[in-house]
Amino acid sequence: MTPERAEEAASILLENWRQSTRIAALPERCRPDDRADGYAVGAALARVSGDRVAGWKIAATSAAGQKHINVDGPLAGRILAGRVLAPGATVPLDGNLMKVAEAEFAFVLGKALPARDTPYERDEVLDAVTALHLSIEVPDSRYEDFTKVGAPSLIADTACASWLVLGPAVVADWRAIDLSTHTVTAYKNGAEAAVGSGKAVLGDPRIALTWLVNEAARYGGGVEAGQFVTTGTCVIPVPIARGDSIRADYGVLGTISAAIG
Repeated sequence: MTPERAEEAASILLENWRQSTRIAALPERCRPDDRADGYAVGAALARVSGDRVAGWKIAATSAAGQKHINVDGPLAGRILAGRVLAPGATVPLDGNLMKVAEAEFAFVLGKALPARDTPYERDEVLDAVTALHLSIEVPDSRYEDFTKVGAPSLIADTACASWLVLGPAVVADWRAIDLSTHTVTAYKNGAEAAVGSGKAVLGDPRIALTWLVNEAARYGGGVEAGQFVTTGTCVIPVPIARGDSIRADYGVLGTISAAIG
């Protein structure tokens, strides 16, 4: 994957993102063959977008999620600043193919964790975290059938990133809580829609965070200071339609809501 081909693939994906259109697959001449190629395209997409990378996301953190999109492990993607919304905001659903909402933990890093020869350990990563935030992700794909294109192409497409509603820093002492067993409940239009826990994301959101940091260090230059990492959905994705309201309840950690427009 040459820089020119990576940029070509990125431009195709970005144009479809902006126009809310779909492709069956990237052209063979610029289609990523492996994870490294996919991440090269994802990095190029962020560059050609002209937007700032506000954070990172993980897709397919559960066995069910991996089976659904036919991949053999989690995927990482960048989240652009222009796609981050405040709590209570209306998330545009026009042109969205996936039409689901997901409740996720988001960790903000206070210092950079760049590429290096040895993997980062979990305690080291957690020491770099300055805050935990609650979030609702509304993902999407630029492919007509995202279950068939494979991991490299999904990584190139920023791991199905689209919109993220990001709450303020959690006030409660989240470090004293076992996030792996912490219950998260999603409500749609006031009715309970899904119940899950941190266990859904690689067994523990802190494990998922560490995985992302090491994946970004290996393939993407690392996570920068001030960027956040969303660690994947704690609940089964909730189907949504225009006019719906979504609320995610994290118990003592707080709640976050969004409207779907």
